[in-house]
Amino acid sequence: MKFDAIIIGTGQAGVPLAASLAKNKLKVAIIEKGFVGGTCVNVGCTPTKSYVASARRAYVANNSDELGITIKGEVQVDLKKIKNRKDKIVQDSRDGINKMISDNDHITLIEGAGKFVNNTTVEVDGKEYTADKIYINVGGRPRIPEGFKEVDYLTNESILQLEEIPEHLIIVGGGYIGLEFAQMFRRFGSKVTILDRGDTLLKHEDQDIAESIANIFKNEDIHIQLNSNCISAKKVGDQIEVTHECEEDNTPILGTHLLLAAGRIPNTDLINLEKAGVETDERGNIKVDEALRTNVNNIWALGDCNGQGGFTHTSYNDYQIVNSHLFEEKKRNLSDRYLCYAAFIDPPIARVGMNERDIKDKGIKAKVASMPMNKIGRAKEMGETQGKLKIFIDAKTDKILGATFLGVRADEYIHSIIDTMYADASYTVIRDAVHIHPTVSELIPTMLENLKDLD
Repeated sequence: MKFDAIIIGTGQAGVPLAASLAKNKLKVAIIEKGFVGGTCVNVGCTPTKSYVASARRAYVANNSDELGITIKGEVQVDLKKIKNRKDKIVQDSRDGINKMISDNDHITLIEGAGKFVNNTTVEVDGKEYTADKIYINVGGRPRIPEGFKEVDYLTNESILQLEEIPEHLIIVGGGYIGLEFAQMFRRFGSKVTILDRGDTLLKHEDQDIAESIANIFKNEDIHIQLNSNCISAKKVGDQIEVTHECEEDNTPILGTHLLLAAGRIPNTDLINLEKAGVETDERGNIKVDEALRTNVNNIWALGDCNGQGGFTHTSYNDYQIVNSHLFEEKKRNLSDRYLCYAAFIDPPIARVGMNERDIKDKGIKAKVASMPMNKIGRAKEMGETQGKLKIFIDAKTDKILGATFLGVRADEYIHSIIDTMYADASYTVIRDAVHIHPTVSELIPTMLENLKDLD
C-alpha cells in the first residue's frame, strides 16, 4: 500500500507530525506496535507524575505538624486505588490520540511492529507499506544490566502494575528514574535502598546539588549506597538478595522487590535499520543532522531513538524542527535547542544549559548567583526550605549560560531562565523586571544583583 509518508511510532513527535502532514493533505500511515502515545503517555510522564502526586499527598498528611496541622490516626495508602486512578488518566490520553487519528481521513493507524524492507518500504505482520518519506519515532526501553537474569526484576514500566506496596524496594540506579520511584515508594510506605556505581547521585549534576539531594533523601529514611560495583541478584526464598562491592558496606541486601533503573536504550535494534541503510552510533542511537535527517535522504529520526535529548519536550521539539523544514518559513535546527529538564522528586530539580562543572571544563569566564531556599521568604512560609538556586552568567556577554534550581516548584520558575536564553537577552532583563510578591521567583532578580566570580 502506498502512502505519502510513514511514521513508525506514536510518541510525542510522531502524533503531532502525523496531524501536521494530514493538515497539509498528505496521506499518512502511522505504525504502532503497542498502545498509542509512546513512553510519555503509557509508562513515563503521565503515569509516574500521577504517582508522584499521590506520594506527595501521603507525605504532606504525615508531615504537617510544624504547620499546626495534625492528622489523628495512621494515614492509609491504597496502591490499587492509586493505580486505578493512574490507569484512567493514561486511558483518557490514549483515547484522545485514537480519536484524533480515527477522525482524520488522511491518517491510517497500522497496528503491529514495523520493520524496514528497504529505505522506502516498511513491513508490518507480512504486509508491506511504501512511502517516499519515512519518519522513525520508535522511542526506547529500559536497559537491563548483566547479573539479573535469575530474578524477577521490575522496570519503570512493570512497577506501575503493582497493586501492593513493596515491603523493601531495592533500586539499582541513582538517576532521575530511580530517584523518582525511590521517593514515591518510600512515601507510600516501602523501605527503600538505592545502589549506584558512581560516587554521587545524578552524576551529571554539580557536586553540591547531588549532595543536597542525597541529604533530602536520607532525611526521608531512604538508604543510599554509592560506589556500588559488580551488582547482581539472586532469589533467596521469597526474597531477592542483591550482592555488590561497596566502599562503605559489602553486606548483601535482602529485599522483596528489585527495580532496575540503570538507564535506557533506543529501540532501533527492532526495526531492521540495516535494510534501509540507516546508520547508528555505538549506543544504537540513529545519527541525524541539524534537521533530524538520517544519512538516508528520505528518512528522519525523532525522539528518544536519535539520542538528542530523551525527554518528552525534546521529542516534541524534534517534531517542531522537522515540521518547520516541511511547512514553515522559519527553519528550526537541532543546534537552536538548549537542553533543559527536571526530575520530579520533591523538591524538584530543574536545569537548563550549563552547570558549574560544564563551565569550568570549557574554561569560560563566568559569574554565578546563588541562594539557598531557606533564605527565601515564600519557601519559609510554605515550610519548603530544602535546596538551592544557582544561575551562571557569561562574564563577557552578560548572557545566561545556564541554571540549576533545586527547590519547591523549581520545575515551573526555571522557565523564566529558559525563555530569557531563547530570547538571547541579557540577564539584566530578569534582574530589572518586577516579579510578583510573595513568590520564589521574585528572589531571582535579587540573586542577579549579587553576582560573584565563579572560582
